[in-house]
Amino acid sequence: MEQILNTQLFGLITILVFYNISLYIQKKSGKAIFNPLLICIILVICFLKITNIPYKNFKIGADTVNFMLGPVTVVLAVPLYRQFDLFKKHLKEILVGILAGVVTSFIVITIIGKFTLTSNEIVYSILPKSITTPMGISLTSALGGVESITVICIMITGIFGNILGELILKIGKIKHPVSKGIAMGTAAHAMGTSKALEMGEVEGAMSSLSIGICGVMTVIIVPILMNFVR
Repeated sequence: MEQILNTQLFGLITILVFYNISLYIQKKSGKAIFNPLLICIILVICFLKITNIPYKNFKIGADTVNFMLGPVTVVLAVPLYRQFDLFKKHLKEILVGILAGVVTSFIVITIIGKFTLTSNEIVYSILPKSITTPMGISLTSALGGVESITVICIMITGIFGNILGELILKIGKIKHPVSKGIAMGTAAHAMGTSKALEMGEVEGAMSSLSIGICGVMTVIIVPILMNFVR
């Protein structure tokens, strides 16, 4: 049994089994709150706790899935390529929209941190919540935050963006597909993009574009803004 637990196969099978169960639960419920990723995380945690299997055994296989996030993100360029003319047409609006999202996120987190007397270390860890994990960890490390907190914040942001993003767009009466895509990608990175792809190809293309631009803008602008705050 120990030999099986120490292989990549154990982690991979565990993820595949519980993720498919999560997809089934969402399909049967038909409710956005039953997000497959959220349900899968809960099921895996419960499974490891009940069986007393060390996390390090599960992580061997999980790291393989984590490695595939890079290639999968690159694949998101396909819908963008198909909508490249639309991107050129709305280039100014897209850049301004993403910039507004980055700056607004920074201001909101900083103000909340000041009012709640949260330590700078925690604030620095939360700031990269809307960009991909590798870029977020790099920024947190440079700012002096806690990487583990950043990873959790990025994950939570993506999950809730996926669950609530479409509803918020409806409440805000945002109907233009480019605007919807930019909002989803800027606010909720890859998880938001997966939801945007369900909305339509234009939304998915603009959202996948926003992931990269938002990440670059955040890494460049946040340290500059931090100098003013300090």
